[in-house]
Amino acid sequence: MSLFKVNAKPSINAGRILPLLPFIICIVAYIITAQVRHDENPKDKLVPTSKQLIDGFRRSAFEEDRKGEYRLLVDTIASTKRFAIGVAFLFLGVIIGLNMGMLPYFDLVFYKFFLFFDKIPALAILPILFIVFGLGEVSKIALIVIGVMPTIVLDTYLRAKAVPREQITKALTLDASHLEVMYRIVLPKIFPKVLETIRLNFKAVILFLIAGESLAATAGLGYRIFVVRRYIAMDIIIPYVIWISFLAFLADLAVRIWIRKKYTWMDK
Repeated sequence: MSLFKVNAKPSINAGRILPLLPFIICIVAYIITAQVRHDENPKDKLVPTSKQLIDGFRRSAFEEDRKGEYRLLVDTIASTKRFAIGVAFLFLGVIIGLNMGMLPYFDLVFYKFFLFFDKIPALAILPILFIVFGLGEVSKIALIVIGVMPTIVLDTYLRAKAVPREQITKALTLDASHLEVMYRIVLPKIFPKVLETIRLNFKAVILFLIAGESLAATAGLGYRIFVVRRYIAMDIIIPYVIWISFLAFLADLAVRIWIRKKYTWMDK
């Protein structure tokens, strides 16, 4: 049996079917659980049936609320905007990490600071952010930046440090300036891997986003989940969780495709 062989080569059909297997198992298990619970208690609200989930999604996405708005659309736009701004700030961490990794004095000044800063639990200082920046958008973006950017800085720093010094010396010997070495040789070399790190931190970005929205917001996917939880509206909460996961998966997929097309040399 090739299942436990390290040199196994799955067939094309296996490559198409097996990735769907865990999803099918989870869906079937949920449907069975919901059916059993509703057979025992038709008014059960903790595990909605598939029909109730579809109805909850339809009401959120395609029916106007009291304000004449489509709640899912408004919440998605609000959260996506915050997510995009937060991720944009993470690229500042790439520049900081690159300078730390290439310039010894920057290394001395900032390395231990970011090493310590990375260990600060961002959620613990959320009340401080609300006091300093108020309950608006700034505090939510700041939470994302404080929670994730130090990791990006340190990852970029380590990757820049790992670039062979022979390449840097050769570039300087060929009359390249120090800035050219940093931004035209080292940065393009490490940037795909840094992008992978940013991609893998999307979940952390979303976690801090939801935390900020749950405490102070008027719209957003995290805000809506924590509003309807008061009514144990699982027919709304579960579709929202699935929708957030789907959007995160699409963002992750887009970055992976872009890396694969832009940096074809990584596969060689």
